[in-house]
Amino acid sequence: MLERLDLHHVGPALRIEMALASRLNLITGDNGLGKSFLLEVAWWALTRTWASYPARPHTGLADQASIHYRHHGEPEVVSRYDLPAQAWSFAAEPPAGSAIAIYARVDGSFSIWDPARNARQRPSQRPTPDRPSAYHFNSVEVWDGLERDGKWVCNGLIRDWASWQGRENDSFHNLRRALKRLSPDEVEPFDIGPLTRISLDDARDIPTLHTAYDPEMPIVLASAAVKRILILAYLLVWTWQEHVQASRLLQQPVSRRIVFLVDELESHLHPRWQRTILRSLLAVMSALTGAEQVDCQFLAVTHSPLLLASVEPYFDPTRDALWILDSSNDGIGLRREEWRRRGDANTWLISDIFNLQEPRSLEAEQAIETATQLMNHDHAPNEQIAAVQHNLAATLPDVDPFWVRWRYWMLTSGAAP
Repeated sequence: MLERLDLHHVGPALRIEMALASRLNLITGDNGLGKSFLLEVAWWALTRTWASYPARPHTGLADQASIHYRHHGEPEVVSRYDLPAQAWSFAAEPPAGSAIAIYARVDGSFSIWDPARNARQRPSQRPTPDRPSAYHFNSVEVWDGLERDGKWVCNGLIRDWASWQGRENDSFHNLRRALKRLSPDEVEPFDIGPLTRISLDDARDIPTLHTAYDPEMPIVLASAAVKRILILAYLLVWTWQEHVQASRLLQQPVSRRIVFLVDELESHLHPRWQRTILRSLLAVMSALTGAEQVDCQFLAVTHSPLLLASVEPYFDPTRDALWILDSSNDGIGLRREEWRRRGDANTWLISDIFNLQEPRSLEAEQAIETATQLMNHDHAPNEQIAAVQHNLAATLPDVDPFWVRWRYWMLTSGAAP
């Protein structure tokens, strides 16, 4: 598990420190402040590989740039930038008991690092065929398979699902359980239908889902939200099952740690789904690993006040953390927010986390602000009152609670209706 990140002269600020919680680390903040960058650096610290472009040091400060990180139970490691090589240094040996790392990016691509299949060799080990440093899937390869040096290292969601279903093996039963856990609610649980063909030009057996409007909907025709969940379920099952198989071949114990990095966890999801997605992922990871007693750590970027409201019942400050990236006159900073329940999504919206003045449209916010300023004056022209009344009526619903304040002021101040 990742316990600490300490960045110097790299990223959005001169220095960023992050003492990570052992279970949930929720990261939020305005666009462009570096939330995704933190996930990229966390991936580097976990795997000693880059999922995309390597982090760049601040201009003119490459000789001072460094990434400090610490894994659970291990000493701190310092990675420095080698300007001529355009690369970051890394430790010669992987940390003992390295965690499986899964990185879901917002563009639909994924990266997976398995200590049994991707760990670089220790110098003392005998030479063996080179293993991939990690598995990087673009949005198409997740579905159709990942090929490397003429070998298929992953069959892809469509072929694996069809194969698992045809054999009724453990992977298929785990996938079915994962999909039910990740369903939007108990009223509409995902259920797997029979395999089908969708085209004369496509010889593949395509998995299907039972839905409210189609008992055999091919998964390739599913909505963006459903596809995202199907991919999450598949890669969780595939990663764990392949790790178990590799560990058996190597005659070594399975990893007791999994770190899951997710950028914009709520992407494509209906609010009903946003309320359940995080707890569902926790439940899936627990169910997949079974009796292995595997610890799971999440680093998730979110812009969703509803998602943050949804974690209130089970957020534990001793093993969970909420991180805020914000900007000020002193630059961009990262802080761990003291946890407190805020209630509904609207309250989260107007909290210092999202810093909105009103959980309404911009026009409604401006109308209320104008009306509030007017109510602070003892006397106001009838024409001005009428104009404010008109703007309120044009932007607020009849049941908006602000009407109570406005009508009370109109009544007690003697203002003209």
